[in-house]
Amino acid sequence: MSNGPSRRVVLGLGTALALNALPAFTAHAAPRRPASSPLVPADRATTLWYPEPADEDLLIEQGLPLGNGRLGALVGADPARELFHVTDATLWTGGANTTLDQDGQFPYGRDDFGSFTLLARVMLYLPGHERSAVTGYRRTLDLSNGLVTTTYTKGGVRYVREMFASAPDDTIVVRLSQSGGGFLTGAVILSGTHGETTAADRDLASFSGTLGNELRYAAAVTAAGDGTVAATGTRVTFTDCTEVTLVISGGTDYAPDHATGYRAPDADPLALARSKAAAAAAIPGSRLRDTHVADYRARYDRFTLDLGRSSGRQRGRDTWTRLKARAADGAAPDPELEASYVQFGRYLTICGSRDGLPMGLQGLWLEGNTPDWMGDYHTDINIQMNYWLADRAGLGETFPAFADYCLAQLPAWSDVTQKRFQDSRNRYRNTSGKVAGWTVAFSTNPYGGLGWWWHPAGNAWLCASLHEHYEYTQDRAYLSRIMPLLKGACEFWQARLITTTVDGREVLIDDHDWSPEHGPQDARGITYTQELLWTLFGHYTNACRTLGVDAEHARIIGELRERLYLPRVSPASGRLEEWMSADDLGETTHRHLSPLINLFPGDRIRPDAGDPELLKGAEELLVSRGMESYGWACAWRAACWARLGNADKAYRLVLTNLRPWSGGDTGTAMNFFDMYRVSDTRAIFQIDANLGTPTAVLEMLVRSRPGRIELLPALPDAWAAAGSVTGAGARGGFTVDLAWERGRVRQATIRSVGGRRTVVQMGGRARTVELEPGEAVTLSGR
Repeated sequence: MSNGPSRRVVLGLGTALALNALPAFTAHAAPRRPASSPLVPADRATTLWYPEPADEDLLIEQGLPLGNGRLGALVGADPARELFHVTDATLWTGGANTTLDQDGQFPYGRDDFGSFTLLARVMLYLPGHERSAVTGYRRTLDLSNGLVTTTYTKGGVRYVREMFASAPDDTIVVRLSQSGGGFLTGAVILSGTHGETTAADRDLASFSGTLGNELRYAAAVTAAGDGTVAATGTRVTFTDCTEVTLVISGGTDYAPDHATGYRAPDADPLALARSKAAAAAAIPGSRLRDTHVADYRARYDRFTLDLGRSSGRQRGRDTWTRLKARAADGAAPDPELEASYVQFGRYLTICGSRDGLPMGLQGLWLEGNTPDWMGDYHTDINIQMNYWLADRAGLGETFPAFADYCLAQLPAWSDVTQKRFQDSRNRYRNTSGKVAGWTVAFSTNPYGGLGWWWHPAGNAWLCASLHEHYEYTQDRAYLSRIMPLLKGACEFWQARLITTTVDGREVLIDDHDWSPEHGPQDARGITYTQELLWTLFGHYTNACRTLGVDAEHARIIGELRERLYLPRVSPASGRLEEWMSADDLGETTHRHLSPLINLFPGDRIRPDAGDPELLKGAEELLVSRGMESYGWACAWRAACWARLGNADKAYRLVLTNLRPWSGGDTGTAMNFFDMYRVSDTRAIFQIDANLGTPTAVLEMLVRSRPGRIELLPALPDAWAAAGSVTGAGARGGFTVDLAWERGRVRQATIRSVGGRRTVVQMGGRARTVELEPGEAVTLSGR
């Protein structure tokens, strides 16, 4: 039986939602160029730096990332043969993948579900510039300017290589320059990774191709210089130049529109790649760089973080040596290193999320075409954690990529839910026999496809994340846009919830389900889901009231919320129950903190909620999960401990993730990527820890929920002497500028970006602040 919308309604909904769905790779107007250089001087910039090139076989650990939200690259290797592993966020194999196998799972392979893959490999070849032939080698990731720079000296000539992914020019650019009378002679070589053939035409080399799913794509490279430039075969050569600009362009015909099969029918990726490369190459390299830096800094500069001063000795070390020194037993805190880790997370967010697809398991950065878990969107922590940082760290405009993705997929998700959720092979099907609305599987792709098991509560967690962005911005137009997602999720649960009796009272609970990703797969009333539904129903009813819509449906959902079973503390263990059982039915130290989802990122469980028994049960569960796990799991633990006000444990977990990775189980690689070992011979990069750990740092400084902002709730001793943060987001529609000394607030400025009233807590004091949007008030810690 189906109570959901018909296929015609679903397809109509897709057309409405995707009415302005432009292809990810499309033509743009010429960007505005800054009148003067916006570069932050080197002595003021926050940088990661290294005295040696990246090993070309270990780019995922040592290469430095570039990105403009769509195009990405990992850069590194010997200066005579710099490698670029280039990606386009939309270059995915696979497709809709909406059938179940005999076990009730969606297929999860690289052909059916699909995989994120490389667009191209590009090599910058400079014969005679081998590492052994140069001196003073240094490569730098400049977080303040959004640049990767390599410098060295050869034959008395100083060479500089500036690399960046420009959003305004929609290309990857390499600017080669020198000082001292030298010349540059070499080539840029373009290779495909799916069997393409590169062809040359005058001063440009390019290829195009079509994947097995009919996705069309292309890439192009070109060069401009004051010497001789020519293209032949797979390469563009430059000879006797004093300066050279290399440009890489490419993309696909993907469009976020269910009605067109997620394709742009009239797109011509090859023509567009060639025209974008040629247009950028016609602009001087310094102007391309300055345009990029101005655009990048407009985002990066909104937020600053000072956790204290590091010593001169610490500052003098290269980044990898510094990481290893900080991890040594008895090492002194290195607050500038820890602050740079937060800014690196912001850099990845700016580079990885703009107006196209959101960041998946590895963001934009790959070492090959077989990323673990397909580089997909996991709906039971990954995609949510990837966007915890954005609003907290002054990058709210990067969040809509996440919302736009969900809206573009909604017609497909709704359709497959109606057709497949009640399939007899689905172990999670509704015992009511009814189905409505939409939900997802544990894995999703860009084509409306699902992978692995159904994940019934995935819709509720996606909606919780989407609604949180509204809490930061108070943007009613945005809230109205996501209402179809909120309403459809509520409709799904209206059809799914079942009634049981607890302590003589009839309550509503989840049907057969699985607490991610352990324990019984047929449990009812799991804590994870019950907590998410309490949040979902509350958000939906509040949204209806705010927008003045669906009052009757909101009343019904509100009544369901009142009847929800809410988890309790086990009398046997003293821990918050993960299942409706006093016994622990899974792994005590499991990586997921699913039953604590309303400690963080939710906030039903909190120190000031007036339920000390529940709070203590949550704390005991967190203790039992332990202090060692994967990077993303440690980040989640750190955020939970910050919510509990335990600065020491939160900080220890931050340091755990900062441990240098050198082949162990988990840690931070040379390039700051979070790594963890999945077998004796293989380790992988997963981006969520790089974004979740900085989130935990900010939770230690500013804790917020609508109506309340708490300053320095979990400040560790390592940062207590003095510090500041500016531009930190606070739920309720505010930003916070905060300075502290000796562990106490010195001054705080609260600015409204849409909020009107909140309570600000500093230490033992609380003050009500009332502001109009755009207004600010400064509070003294004294």
